[in-house]
Amino acid sequence: MSEPDTAKTILVTGAGRGLGRALAAQLTARGDHVIAHARSEGTLDGVPCKSRLIADLATPETLADAVAAAGIDHLDALIHNAGIARVEPIATQTLDWWQQTLAVNLAAPAELTRLLLPALRAARGHVVFVNSGAGLNAGPLWASYAASKFGVRALADALRAEEQGAGVRVTSLYPSHFDTDMQRSVREQANSNYDPERATSVDSIAKAIVDVLNTPADMVINEMRIEPPNPLPIRPKS
Repeated sequence: MSEPDTAKTILVTGAGRGLGRALAAQLTARGDHVIAHARSEGTLDGVPCKSRLIADLATPETLADAVAAAGIDHLDALIHNAGIARVEPIATQTLDWWQQTLAVNLAAPAELTRLLLPALRAARGHVVFVNSGAGLNAGPLWASYAASKFGVRALADALRAEEQGAGVRVTSLYPSHFDTDMQRSVREQANSNYDPERATSVDSIAKAIVDVLNTPADMVINEMRIEPPNPLPIRPKS
């Protein structure tokens, strides 16, 4: 069976698990050509994709070689999904963790976007930043993660303004409390209860992103906030 002419080429970072894997599945199912990114080949076992981009976002200086080797000259969408988080007081967060968080969550998306801008411009493509509620409000224990996500918000806003003339659309997505390994890890670090029934599913978040990509060419959703109807607050267990 031949592939549809409407197939889009879409790069998803952090495609090995959680939201990234759900996105790869949904996009592939509708006939798109997914470029799945992960830090290692093994992480992408079972992930449906057309090709792979293997690169460590903790070392943004290595991304140029990885992108050059991938030979991407036309890119309809770039979805920045990968990220790391540690919930810990500023008093105990080490410099190494600050540097790693800012590298993975902010510097790497900035560098990857820069490297892929020619391909995005050629396609009049779409850049989607999966941000966080922490990118809008910073609470106790969230300093390094929130700082990185506030930076991603600034990156998205500047990119949107700079690339409007080239036809590149930019969307920031702010999901809150959705069911991923990261959310479970955050709850464990904060000694907080977790209830997946009170979290949005990864499939629902993935569908929202696919819907954003489906918006007509004469409009763009600049920002979208998503949360479950009855989220469980992150509070230490009593």
